[in-house]
Amino acid sequence: MQMRINIPPLTRVLLALLLAISVTHQITRYIFEGLDQGFLAIIPQWSLFYPWVYLTATFAEQNVVTLFVAGATILYGGKYLERAWSSTEFGKFVLLVTVLPNVAATLIYVLWFAITRNESRALAYIQGSVALQGAFLVAFKQLIPEHTVTILKGIVKIRVKHFPAIFLAANTISGFVLGTDTALVLGWAGFFTSWIYLRFYKEQSDLSGTATGGPKIKGDASETFAFAYFWPDVVQGPIAAVSDKIYKALVVVHILKPFSAEEVETGNVQATARGEGGLPSLLNQSRRGGGGKREEAERRRALALKALDQRLQAATANKPQLGAAAPTNAQEPSASNKAAPADHSET
Repeated sequence: MQMRINIPPLTRVLLALLLAISVTHQITRYIFEGLDQGFLAIIPQWSLFYPWVYLTATFAEQNVVTLFVAGATILYGGKYLERAWSSTEFGKFVLLVTVLPNVAATLIYVLWFAITRNESRALAYIQGSVALQGAFLVAFKQLIPEHTVTILKGIVKIRVKHFPAIFLAANTISGFVLGTDTALVLGWAGFFTSWIYLRFYKEQSDLSGTATGGPKIKGDASETFAFAYFWPDVVQGPIAAVSDKIYKALVVVHILKPFSAEEVETGNVQATARGEGGLPSLLNQSRRGGGGKREEAERRRALALKALDQRLQAATANKPQLGAAAPTNAQEPSASNKAAPADHSET
């Protein structure tokens, strides 16, 4: 019987690239020391002469442990996302979250060198799949936020929506304590690149209707995918206040287009539909059983109903104010009846 390889095509290509580039990088770095060490990994001082390194550096791992972690990330994450999005959309996503974080990290290290005049910053190695790992976790937060991952035979249970914050906290602490500053920079850069793309730019099919091949929806305006919802409840308020101001400033200068109330509602429906649609599970890539799918759908529905209830309460509270401000002359409408349409904030 012929063995069937159950890995989507682009994921197979990425795994092959990871192995080939990592092995080649180690050969050029340790066996043939005379060869240019910045040929596959980013060295800020030299990377402009080798522009392809902004792509290859992501697949140039430093040791066997990081190679294994990168391989697992691409195998399981790639299988899931490629099947959920299609090979074309997954390819666009991978290209963005590998190249842009590497470019951003290079600029940060060049600026770091310019400020401190510390030559080690200009000669630092920027490489590895940390940005890709952070980007994948953001995508999982969008697609299966309420999915529970069980570790150590059920002793530890973590929902997928908490992984990005845990990942960033671990890399931040490690960067300051252990000196792994490149992982810190790449982790945050991958997180922001992924979230901005998925939140505002990536096109997705309408999962709430029954028709296929209909118009695409740009971005994800759902309230549960707002920036503040990536963090613990205790800090969501302050983060939401700051992120709202940044979002409104970007809207004012026309960098971002504001979400309408209809787009937010559609985003919430999309989030619920993803939970009800039975996307493949994170590890076995098969369709989830009915129980797990129903639980996740109920959690999503509860979040959407909570957000709707808050908006209805706010609308009800505003009605007495509008009634009190009604004009005494029916033929002359007052300015209070000419209110501008509400501008929905990012969070």
